[in-house]
Amino acid sequence: MTRDRVKSYVHLHLISDSTGETLIAVGRAAAAQYVSVRAVEHVYPLIRSTKQLERVLNEIEISPGIVLYTLVSPELVERLEQHCEAIGAPCVSVLSPVLNIFRSYLGTESTPRVGGQHVLDSDYFRRIDALNYTLVHDDGQNLHGLKDADVVLTGISRTSKTPTSIYLANRGIKAANVPLIPSIPVPAELEELRGPLVVGLLASPERIVQIRQNRVLTMGAADLGAYVDKAAVAEEIAYTRKLCARHGWPMIDVTRRSIEETAAAIMALYREKRTADDGGLEP
Repeated sequence: MTRDRVKSYVHLHLISDSTGETLIAVGRAAAAQYVSVRAVEHVYPLIRSTKQLERVLNEIEISPGIVLYTLVSPELVERLEQHCEAIGAPCVSVLSPVLNIFRSYLGTESTPRVGGQHVLDSDYFRRIDALNYTLVHDDGQNLHGLKDADVVLTGISRTSKTPTSIYLANRGIKAANVPLIPSIPVPAELEELRGPLVVGLLASPERIVQIRQNRVLTMGAADLGAYVDKAAVAEEIAYTRKLCARHGWPMIDVTRRSIEETAAAIMALYREKRTADDGGLEP
């Protein structure tokens, strides 16, 4: 294989002295731009000693590739960069360019802290509180507590209500979700809500049927019935649209959206609502 020929895969070494979440997000975002290349991830979290780093360096030699890191210790950074230079492996600090901008703008040096983004502050406990709330108010549970939600998601089965709710909770938003089930009246607690933002989640009939078929077959059921009938599913979706239109609830089509994209759209709606509720002031 020549150097100019595109490889079908690349080893991606992600080295962090914390959880590695930042690196994973950055690495995947970059790798996604190369559709013909598969990134083979090697994640090394909590690397805080020379002994731990040496094991990582051995792995890099065995599977050479791109090295991304977020390390605070100057000694570990120097050792890593020297080793990568010696074996010809590209090595980049993900945070350095951003910290340089901060330093230039603020006119002061940073105070290095391992895992600083995971400090147990008020934001951390707000996220834990939101996650606890979301788990207790999943799939229509504890409807009496809907009034305490920041966001309430509703929609028919297989519109990603639960995973989206959990993602929002991890961002500190108390999210409940209420399923819309054919032949069962909409809960009064949902229709009477005034404080929380209510959002309807929709998807195309084809997408819903596909997901439901996979779900039911995985469970070993033979009689799929109306649950996966395209016409019946289309009626369910139409009902969701009418319900949301009647109450003025915004709707999001999740057919081609990832959970992250759906959550981002909901958070934008939530910020708009908070701004409006505060009389046009920024939240």
